[in-house]
Formats: sequence, C-alpha cells, structure tokens
Amino acid sequence: MKYFLLLILSCSFILGFSQTKINQSKMPDKYLQISGVVLDDSLQPLPFVSIMLKGTRSGTVSDFYGFFTIVARPGDEMQFFSVNHKNKSYLLSDTLSGKHYSIIQILTKDTIQLATVNVYPWPSKEQFKRAILNLDLSDTDIERAYKNMDNEDVRASIKGGTMDAAANYRVRMQQQYTRLYQAGQYPSVSLLNPVAWAQFIDAWRKGKLKIK
Repeated sequence: MKYFLLLILSCSFILGFSQTKINQSKMPDKYLQISGVVLDDSLQPLPFVSIMLKGTRSGTVSDFYGFFTIVARPGDEMQFFSVNHKNKSYLLSDTLSGKHYSIIQILTKDTIQLATVNVYPWPSKEQFKRAILNLDLSDTDIERAYKNMDNEDVRASIKGGTMDAAANYRVRMQQQYTRLYQAGQYPSVSLLNPVAWAQFIDAWRKGKLKIK
C-alpha cells in the first residue's frame, strides 16, 4: 500500500510538471509597442522613412512629421532606411519589461561626391572657332521681330484665324445678357448701331439676303 501511494504521487508530479511545460510553450511571446520620431542632423522631422525589423517581414513608414509606431519583441533589431541619409539600426534590449516605449532616432545625411564632368558644345576648339566666324549676324533680334510682326502678315493671320475659347465665352455671355435684358419686351432695333449696319451691308453684298 505504501509503494502504491508513492507511485500515484510520482505520476501526479510528472503529469503536473509536463502540463506546466506545455502551458509555458503555448504562451505567446511578449510584444512591445515602440513609438518614436525620426529626425535629421538639424533636428527636423524626416517623413517617409522605412522602419523594418531585421529578419522579419514587419515594418512601417514614418508619417509627414517623422512619427512612427511599430509592434516588436524584446531583442529585435530595428533598421531605418531613408533616401539621402545613412542607414541606422537600433537594438531593443531583451530585458525590457514594459509594454510601451518611445525612442528618438537621428539619421545623418549621406553626401555623395561625383566626379567633375566637362560639357563642351563642340568636339574641338577649332570647329567652335570656325562656326563662330561663319555665323551670319546680318539681322539683329529687333530686325527679326519687326519682320515677324509685319502688318500685312498680322492682318492675314487674324483674318484667317478662329476665335479662342475666351472669345467664344464672351460672345455667348453677351448674347445671354442681351436676352435677359430684353426679357418680357420687344427686342430693340439696332438702327443706330454701326456694327449692325456693317453686318447688314456685308450680308447684302454677299447675296445672303436673297429670297429663295
């Protein structure tokens, strides 16, 4: 009987210890909420900085004011990537016991020096000299402007051109104002309007007033 009781106690102890190990193995990992801001050398916020947890697919991006927040675990390494700035990393201590932490990360500018490139308009100085000597400078800019603004050419371009959107809009609005002004009464007769007489004479000459 004594040995039977010892056997039962031993089995109970083993089962309890095993159950404790299983429960501990099923316990989720501890997570931390890391919030912070990313600044440059002049302590100005850096927007759109990529923040990644090394070895994982977790990450985030800082907003317009450089603020970010991310969920991590103790011992994770945070990596910061930004254009025109050197990459930085921040290792979270594995002894963190809280749930919320705040950090300030400063990134230094990464200046890249490029080699000097000389750009020449001509393959050689001799060709450049020959082109300058053969350059025709008979007409100045003022003379070419006068030629381009000749009265006959300007009148021909205006006569053959059409009205733009602004001119069409003004004509349409003027017609609309006239219709609203004469609403509820007889339309006015333009006997003293020289523009109307010019349009009438032009239509009469072109035969548009003939009765078909």
